[in-house]
Amino acid sequence: MLEWCSNKQVSVFFDDLPRVGIRYILPSASVELKKSIKKYPFINKKLLKVELLNKKLDKIFKFEIPKGYCYDGATIPRFFWRIIGSNTDNKFLIAALIHDVLCENHHYIDNDRCFSTQVFNALLEVSEVFPLKRFFMKHSVDIFQRFCEWR
Repeated sequence: MLEWCSNKQVSVFFDDLPRVGIRYILPSASVELKKSIKKYPFINKKLLKVELLNKKLDKIFKFEIPKGYCYDGATIPRFFWRIIGSNTDNKFLIAALIHDVLCENHHYIDNDRCFSTQVFNALLEVSEVFPLKRFFMKHSVDIFQRFCEWR
């Protein structure tokens, strides 16, 4: 496993380098496919095995992200783009991929919302997202998860 990032709280490992692609709308695409691509423009290009180490609990969580998994990038409202950046910023893509998978599969990390936020923050940090942007993104995600009743 490749260590992607590590800090005092979390370590993230991948079996190989993540490969994210952009889905394009082709003229021949069906109406349903066009809607899907507009909503989820990014795609995981190969099976990705992930290990997350929760250093506080000394526990490792393992899961896979299937080839073909589609997601929306960083979910940043358009009116915040001037402050944070757009959802398509390549610094956000790996963090958004892992975080979206965790949000859809709480059981992958024993329903630990705080750990999910720590993983997101660590991935943004290794992508060299400016600390103030990271702070806003981390807390926005955490507040949204509480709103969605993820304990």
